[in-house]
Amino acid sequence: MDPVTLARWQFGITTVYHWFFVPITLALSFIVAIFQTMWVRSGNDKYLRLTKFYGKLFLINFAMGVVTGIVQEFQFGMNWSEYSRFVGDIFGAPLAFEALLAFFMESTFLGLWIFGWDRLPRKIHLACIWAAAIGTNLSAIFILAANSFMQNPQGAVYNPVTDRAEMADFGAVLTNPVMLWALPHALMAAWLTASALVLGVSGWQLAKLNRAPAAGGSTDSGPADGEAEPVSDQADAAASDQSSTPRKTADNSIAAHRFAATFAAIAMLVSGVGLTLTGDESGKIMTEVQPMKMAAAEALYETAGGNGTGAPFSVFTIGSLDGSKEIFALTVPNLLSFLATGTWDGEVKGINPLKEAHEQGQLVDPDNTLQQAYAEHMRAWGVESATPIIPVTYWSFRLMIGLGMAALAVSVLALWLLRKGGLPPNRWWWTALMVLVPLGPLFANSFGWIFTEMGRQPWLVSGVLPTMAGISPGVTATEILISVIGYTLVYGTLAVIEVRLMLKYIRLGLPEVEPVTQVTDDDDVLSFAY
Repeated sequence: MDPVTLARWQFGITTVYHWFFVPITLALSFIVAIFQTMWVRSGNDKYLRLTKFYGKLFLINFAMGVVTGIVQEFQFGMNWSEYSRFVGDIFGAPLAFEALLAFFMESTFLGLWIFGWDRLPRKIHLACIWAAAIGTNLSAIFILAANSFMQNPQGAVYNPVTDRAEMADFGAVLTNPVMLWALPHALMAAWLTASALVLGVSGWQLAKLNRAPAAGGSTDSGPADGEAEPVSDQADAAASDQSSTPRKTADNSIAAHRFAATFAAIAMLVSGVGLTLTGDESGKIMTEVQPMKMAAAEALYETAGGNGTGAPFSVFTIGSLDGSKEIFALTVPNLLSFLATGTWDGEVKGINPLKEAHEQGQLVDPDNTLQQAYAEHMRAWGVESATPIIPVTYWSFRLMIGLGMAALAVSVLALWLLRKGGLPPNRWWWTALMVLVPLGPLFANSFGWIFTEMGRQPWLVSGVLPTMAGISPGVTATEILISVIGYTLVYGTLAVIEVRLMLKYIRLGLPEVEPVTQVTDDDDVLSFAY
């Protein structure tokens, strides 16, 4: 393999692995904050138990996200130095804000939250988890602002002396139309993923608790009114009260997990609606600024729509091996026009006409000064085709949607089974669903990012910087291959650690809690609260 292909594989492997932890962390931080808020307001221990239980899972994911995220920055300098040189002036500002504002904020307040149990006043301690959650989500704003520049470069100009893009309008970078819809779409996807995790864990725990035999009670009548209870009966009553403690704990666990599962299922439905709305708008923006990505997502080879007819939406398409024409397609008439343009007869450009336009130099946006200035450089690099790998783009788009919809169907089933105080059945199919439901949105997120990044090819910066132009000139294929193997082994080890930690604490169930009081002893030493 050549260095470009290996470098792309390495970045793809490490990015997809890192993204397994990001959506869970983004939304689970807020879910834990909500549980703790309900405990502070109500004093009900079931919310405290949920806070500590899901707080532990949140911390495991946060730690893994930090470790795997650091590698992303290393790669910019190792394998993509020309890309870093070209976009460094634009990427510097949002990434600096992400590190100095968002990451410092989340890490500082998360540390206070971890070590502040029994040591900070309740409301201040509660404010710490909210601040950490806000900081975590602020990171998404600046990361997506940088990524959106790659999809739709705006807010920058080309400097022919330094041969690089330079920041012209930071506000334009932050208000990129791609970013304005990608941000809520990513956050809704994060809520769907984290809520699915909560539903899967609490739904599995409820089924396990549901198979425990109900405590039997005596049918004997007590003493008559006014009679003294015999001493032996008093002893039996005391023993019975002691033996009922485990049952009370089980009842509290059932109530806590029922609340968590119901909350999660409702959150999944709400985020599913949000994903549909933001995804619809993102599709319209994509059609406008990246028409080839939309055409590849639908395997639309020829321009369709316009003149009173609509473009069909592909349910299933088989193309030729060279990716030049359609062989068989199952479609929904006119639906693609509506999704891409908002009208039932809007025109959607096809792959083949866009390829011809690229070859004739007609894809340079006249309103994009960066693309205009860099047009000569694009021709010099000799990008042979402006077409991404169509099967990857087409199927990643459908897997993203299909897995998300499947998770929503499970959430509806969960709400139905939990209605009127019901419990899910202790059956193999329910256990299987609870294992699979967190994986659906998790992989849907990954397929969504594969679609977003691979659908942009052959560009690193859409229409401006070809992927082959961003590689580090002094790095050999052998060196990249060695690092790919190294990262794969390290990440495989981290995957085993992550899964074992998650399963260990999920199986332990809700922790027992003691009344939380503020500690004022100055000699008390901070200790890990978990």
